Amino acid sequence: MSKTLKIGVFGFGVVGSGLAHVLKNSKGLDASIVKVCVKDPTKERDLPSEFVTLNPDDILNDPEINVVAELIDDADDAYRIVKTALKNGKHVVSANKKMLAHHIEELIQLQWEHKVSFLYEASACGSIPIIRNLEEYYDNDLLQSVSGILNGSSNYILSKIFNENLDYGVALKQAQELGFAESNPTSDVEGFDTLYKLIILTVHGFGLFVHPDQVFNIGISRLSAQDIQLASQKGYKIRLLGKVTKVNGKHVNLLIAPKFVKPTEHAYTVEDHYNGVLIQGNFYDNQFMYGKGAGSHPTGSAVLSDVTALAYNYKYEYKKLKYYGGLEYTNDMSVQIYLRYSKKEDLDLFEFTDISESLTGKDFNYVIGQINLLNLIKIKDQLVDKDLFLAYLGDE
Repeated sequence: MSKTLKIGVFGFGVVGSGLAHVLKNSKGLDASIVKVCVKDPTKERDLPSEFVTLNPDDILNDPEINVVAELIDDADDAYRIVKTALKNGKHVVSANKKMLAHHIEELIQLQWEHKVSFLYEASACGSIPIIRNLEEYYDNDLLQSVSGILNGSSNYILSKIFNENLDYGVALKQAQELGFAESNPTSDVEGFDTLYKLIILTVHGFGLFVHPDQVFNIGISRLSAQDIQLASQKGYKIRLLGKVTKVNGKHVNLLIAPKFVKPTEHAYTVEDHYNGVLIQGNFYDNQFMYGKGAGSHPTGSAVLSDVTALAYNYKYEYKKLKYYGGLEYTNDMSVQIYLRYSKKEDLDLFEFTDISESLTGKDFNYVIGQINLLNLIKIKDQLVDKDLFLAYLGDE
């Protein structure tokens, strides 16, 4: 039998208001929002004033509230809220992927210690129930990889570039105007948002905690017309992908980078602000999940799904952590990359083990070849201000 849920919400922006809307239209669930904590008291909200507070303790110390929905942008504040709520014996629902990527190991321990549930389906892939599926359906050691388009903002930009021939700057501005990208789009377009989500999926898919600093991620902000033209000539689209892979049955690797995607790949068909996740494993081959990855209602629906699960005492079991441990993280693997560069000294940073294609011209230089990820990790910080674009190639 379900139980009554009294919800305290932190943040009433896109996701918080989306939760309120879908909760209002969800029949059969005995749940209600009793308090909302916000930072700006002057901002207009579709909320009665008695529901609004500026003091976090009005939620965290209220014995009537048994569920905290943490839906704010600031990862540091989110961490303090979630940690306190768990210690105070409250169930928690969160959508903050950056906070989770940096603190998930500690927060899992806290929920076990205080015998509460900590759910965060909305932190990864919007409306796609990927975490629940990794927990329930793929709860064995047959999983080989999880990959795909995990960020709707960057995918919207790339879709407009390849489908409508828009310049990168124009497509980005359009994404911002539609609310798919933030005014500061760094997290989306440089691959950090995808990185944080992939770290969460790695915990549930492979039972391994990986720190963001261990992973190579690079984004799409330096994409040029020359890169687009070359990809199109080869019959590819470019998509920003994240992939976690089991290597030789003993190790796990994470990679976030643009990819030259062939028409036969699932990611080729994912357009606009949608996400697409490909799950590969022994015996069940390829399985693909597709859905909206950004926006008020998709993310609000994911939060509501977690709230509904709490009504039936649902908890993540972390079966991979408990029963299938022993995997280690590695960057010692070869990957085929495309590198467009301007200066010879920039090319010299890259220790290619094999080059299959190259061009040196007046305005356009590129190399396609094999390189070890250890080299890319070593030079990662040096690439930030370079005039170059990197993408990888290969199978899904």
